[in-house]
Amino acid sequence: MKSEKTWNQHVVKKENKFLVFKTIIQSSPISRAEIATKTGLNKGTVSSLVHELIEEEFIYESGPGESSGGRRPVMLLFNKSAGYSIGINIGVNYLLGVLTDLTGHIHIEKQIKIHSQSFEVWKEKLFAMIRDLIHSTPKSPYSIIGIGVGVPGTVNKSGKILLAPNLSWKNIELQSILEEEFKIPTIIENEANAGAYGEKKYGVGKDSKHLIYVSVGIGIGVGMILNGQLYKGNKGFSGELGHMSINVNGDLCRCGNKGCWELYASEQALIQQAKKSNLLPANQTDLSLEYIVELAESGNEHAINLFHEIGEYLGVGINNIINIFNPQEIVIGNRMASTKKWIQPSLEKQLANRIQFFQKHDLQIKFSKLSSYSAALGAAAFSTENFLKAKNK
Repeated sequence: MKSEKTWNQHVVKKENKFLVFKTIIQSSPISRAEIATKTGLNKGTVSSLVHELIEEEFIYESGPGESSGGRRPVMLLFNKSAGYSIGINIGVNYLLGVLTDLTGHIHIEKQIKIHSQSFEVWKEKLFAMIRDLIHSTPKSPYSIIGIGVGVPGTVNKSGKILLAPNLSWKNIELQSILEEEFKIPTIIENEANAGAYGEKKYGVGKDSKHLIYVSVGIGIGVGMILNGQLYKGNKGFSGELGHMSINVNGDLCRCGNKGCWELYASEQALIQQAKKSNLLPANQTDLSLEYIVELAESGNEHAINLFHEIGEYLGVGINNIINIFNPQEIVIGNRMASTKKWIQPSLEKQLANRIQFFQKHDLQIKFSKLSSYSAALGAAAFSTENFLKAKNK
């Protein structure tokens, strides 16, 4: 009985400590008295737990705050530089890495283009980027606390990439590979799930409980925040809506299905249509999104029309998503979000013609301001939150 009682007391203390810590993170700067009021804990308990958090360097004291009549209280702040997280977004043709503090502020970023599907090539570039970020990390009590990686494919709960069709990757134990190399806790997540979480924490989706994030890059992925929580499905495979058929007799997709949405509404669809339209001049060797954007910016009507077509097909798929999930907000992200001024008019026209009147109420369609950073920030946030919970709960 005594050991059980001791264990229960230990659990209660850990729960209370995490509650105090979370309150400081959310309301910093805050006094001990304010923490007691917000949490319902007595002042003695709060003072004891605050002392532990200061000793562990998760929080620190600042100068006195405003007085409500007596002595001015000492304020407590979250030490956002106690450790750093690495967030990686694996695009199909680029690699983006960020080093963030514990509040998601980016201290360092690195980005490179990769024109290969070979996992060995990607692994070498990924290792080099992570090493660069580690070596650039400021001195801190906990140093690198985790690595989070967003992948454009299906990932199981143990961090294994089952299929990344646009990279032709199958059954790659990426979590184990990275943890063996760097000896740092690592999370592998679907890129769209990471992007949805990044938008919820740091982007235009902060105030939404029902958010659908549509990642439009070389392919299309969808991440879902439902009732304020990331929805991953039974086995973690939800969100593969880039592979829903919108043309039953359409082209064959790399996933093996026909007529997939991403064949008509993605960056690869834009480039394929541009190639068919002979937009590439004789002295140009690489037809890219950046080049087509340059053409559109210069007033090239054909390039602008290609973006309008992408917008139309995005509208078709997004209408399906609206009918299925009845979301509060849809956020269009990844690289194609930067082409908003050309794709938005045709997208909105499609939705106006298709969407049911009762679905329109309180629905917002937004474009990400984080672009390809959504997934990198979301992946870093997964690692940060796992670390903070493990240390304080």
